[in-house]
Amino acid sequence: MHAIVLALILPAFIIALAAAALARRVSTRLGALDSAPRPGQIKAPPRRIPNTGGIGIFLGLAIPLAAAILALSLAPDFITSIAPSTRVHLEGMIERLPVAIAVLAGLTILHILGLIDDRKPLGPILKLAVMLAVAAAVIIFTQTRLLTMFDSHVGGSWLSIALTVLWFVVIINAINFIDNMDGLAAGVAAIAAACLLASALIAGQWFVAALLALTLGSALGFLCLNFPPARIFMGDGGSLVLGFLLAFLSVRATYIPQGLISPQPHAFLTPLVILAVPLYDFISVVFIRLRQGRNPFIGDLQHFSHRLVQRGLSPRSAVLVIYGCTVVTALGGVALPTLAPWQATLIGSQTLLVLLVLALLEGSASRSSPSP
Repeated sequence: MHAIVLALILPAFIIALAAAALARRVSTRLGALDSAPRPGQIKAPPRRIPNTGGIGIFLGLAIPLAAAILALSLAPDFITSIAPSTRVHLEGMIERLPVAIAVLAGLTILHILGLIDDRKPLGPILKLAVMLAVAAAVIIFTQTRLLTMFDSHVGGSWLSIALTVLWFVVIINAINFIDNMDGLAAGVAAIAAACLLASALIAGQWFVAALLALTLGSALGFLCLNFPPARIFMGDGGSLVLGFLLAFLSVRATYIPQGLISPQPHAFLTPLVILAVPLYDFISVVFIRLRQGRNPFIGDLQHFSHRLVQRGLSPRSAVLVIYGCTVVTALGGVALPTLAPWQATLIGSQTLLVLLVLALLEGSASRSSPSP
């Protein structure tokens, strides 16, 4: 099954790359380009570059997923005939069809929301309301929740649902926030998806792993056209989709390696460690904006990537530095479920040290340069 799951990366990659390239050509002709700042927003001067690359990311995910749903619904024997090793998992795959349909519906709604917002700003309140509604619907329908072990205590399942909705909204916005330089969001999402994929394969969670393989392939396919200097931007039509899938799949995963008799209690921290860098950027930027009395969901140039550029790095170098920090923390997250408590403490310390270095760089930059 490992080979079959990993093979899903290729069609997602090809579809995302081809669709993004086509979207670039069509959008350039139609004038669907990077827009000027919205009221109250601070951003780099707009470039004549399409911001419809999210179409490629969405189709790279949606087409293979929809094809799998149709095949399992109408001709399951066809799948087992071309991949005999899936026969033993056929019943489980069919059982997960409602979950797959819910995921496809959720990412479709958020993709459409993002495309509309990229053309005509909808405002942060409306966008947040739709995110909350989609997250709550998918969480309740699929029973994909955090901390279910506390269902018998205060708050019951509703506390778990509320915390999971909060996680969804934070991760979706974290990926949206970090989409502020060429190649940054797609690269960070690809690294996170790859490490979550490794964790799912180790745990033998084939459904989660398959969706993560599609996520990885789509992000990499788009990144071919978005790596600096970018030829197309993902826009909200892409960042909301990637954030939604990373949020859903990071909760759906169990992080319990196959054959492990006694799961480690710290394994549930795995997604926090893997997504530590985008979470740091999101939390720090929200804190800065609130401290300045600004709306935390109206963009500016105070992200960590911008601070690195103020320190003298080129935008490409800043992106590569953030890639490196993400790899360091995320690889530690992959190992976390298999480690003894004292070893997990080392991984936690490593993650905190990486974030401390980021904070020191940001603080140094803010003292040496005026805030935008």
